[in-house]
Amino acid sequence: MRKLELHWQILIGMLLGIVFGFAMTGLDWGKDFVTDWIQPFGTIFVKFLKLIAIPLILASLIKGISDLKDISKFKNIGLRTIAIYIGTTIVAISIGLILVNILQPGDGISEETVAKLERTYATDQGVTSKLAQATQQKESGPLKFLEDMVPDNAFSALSDNGKMLQVIVFTIMFAISMLLIGEERAKPLKNFFDALNDVVLKMVDLIMLIAPYAVFALLASVVVSSNDPDLLLALLKYAGVVVLGLLLMIAFYVVIVSIYTKKNPIWFLKEISPAQLLAFSTSSSAATLPVTMERVEEHIGVDKEVSSFVLPVGATINMDGTSLYQGVAAVFIMQVLWPEGLVFSNQLAIILTALLASIGSAAVPGAGMVMLVIVLESIGFPADLYPVALALIFAVDRPLDMCRTTVNVTGDATVSMVVAKSVGKLGKPDVKEWDDHLDEVK
Repeated sequence: MRKLELHWQILIGMLLGIVFGFAMTGLDWGKDFVTDWIQPFGTIFVKFLKLIAIPLILASLIKGISDLKDISKFKNIGLRTIAIYIGTTIVAISIGLILVNILQPGDGISEETVAKLERTYATDQGVTSKLAQATQQKESGPLKFLEDMVPDNAFSALSDNGKMLQVIVFTIMFAISMLLIGEERAKPLKNFFDALNDVVLKMVDLIMLIAPYAVFALLASVVVSSNDPDLLLALLKYAGVVVLGLLLMIAFYVVIVSIYTKKNPIWFLKEISPAQLLAFSTSSSAATLPVTMERVEEHIGVDKEVSSFVLPVGATINMDGTSLYQGVAAVFIMQVLWPEGLVFSNQLAIILTALLASIGSAAVPGAGMVMLVIVLESIGFPADLYPVALALIFAVDRPLDMCRTTVNVTGDATVSMVVAKSVGKLGKPDVKEWDDHLDEVK
C-alpha cells in the first residue's frame, strides 16, 4: 500500500485533533485530560522545531554566503529581498483596508456584545500584557529597531530564539569575513558548517516523522481552550473579512508564482503545504522556519544561497498576513467604537504605520496585537478605549493568528522563489529522506 504523502498525514492529524477536541469539550473532565495528557506532545514538537531554528540559520546562512565567489551577488539578493517584502506588505494592507471598508463588519456588533466582550476580556492578562508591550515599544526611539538588530553578545543572541535578527546580522558578518580571509584559510570552518548544515537538515527530517501526531495534539488543545461560542459567533463577520483577505493574499502569491517563476501554482501549494499546515498549528513563523527551509530548498528547488537569507529574514520582518489583519482590525474597531475616525487620511496612516511596525517590531513577542496598538496610536485613537478595542477582537485572535501565520509562511516561500528566479538560482528539486544514508551506518 502506498504511503500517504506528508501533507495528507498532517491534514488528517489536524482534522482528527479538531474532532477529538470538540468531543472532549462535551465531557466534564475532557479539557483537563487534553491539557494534561495530549497538549504536552504538541508542546514538545514545537520545542524541537525551535531547538534547531538557530543552528539551522547559522549553518545554512554561513554555507550559502561562503559558497558565493562574488560578494556583490549577496548584496543583490539582500536588496531584492527587502524591496519585495515591503511591496507585498503594502499589497496585503491595501487588500485588508479595501475589504473592511466594503463589507463593514463593525456594523453588526451591538452595544450589548461590546459590553460583554469588555467584561470578559478587558482585564484579561493577554490584553493587559499586549498593552504593556506596545507602550514599551512606542516609547522607544525611531531607530530602536536598528539598535536591536545588532547584538552585543553573540552567545546571548544564539541562545535566544527571540533575537533571530541579531543572529542573522552576526552570521552575515561572520560569513563575509570567511570570504575575505581567502578560501584556503576558511576551508576548515567551511567544512564544519557544511557538515553542521547537513546534520541539522537531517534533524528536520526526523522531527517531521512525528508531525501528524503533534498537530493532532496542538489542534485538540486549541479547540478545548476556545472561548465563549456566543462571542465567537458575534465576531464571525469580522473574522470572515480577515480570512477572505488572507485567501486573496494567497491568490496573489499564486499569481506571482505562475507568471514570474513559470511554475505550476498547484504544485507550489502542494510542496509548501506541510510548512503551511505547521504554521497553522503552531501560529509561529519562527518555529516553522526549519520546515519552510527544507521544503523550499529540497522540494521547490531554491538554491541555499537564496533561501538561507530570504527565509530567516522573512520569518522576522515579513508579516503580510499580520499586516493585512492590522488594517482590517483597526478599521473594524473604529467602525464599532470610533466611527468619526473613519477618514481617508487615517487609512493612509494605517498603511504607513502598519508597514513600519511590521519591520520594526520583529523582536516583540505576540507582535500582532502589539502592532495594532501602535497603529491605533498613530491615528489618534482615544487612549481610554484601548482595553475595550483589544477586548473586541481578542476572542477570535488565536484562530486568526493561525491563519495569518500560514499566509506569512506562504509569503516567505513565494519571495524566496521570486528572488531565486531573478538571480538564476531556481533549480530542480532534490528531495532527501530521513533514511537516505541508513545503509552507511554500521
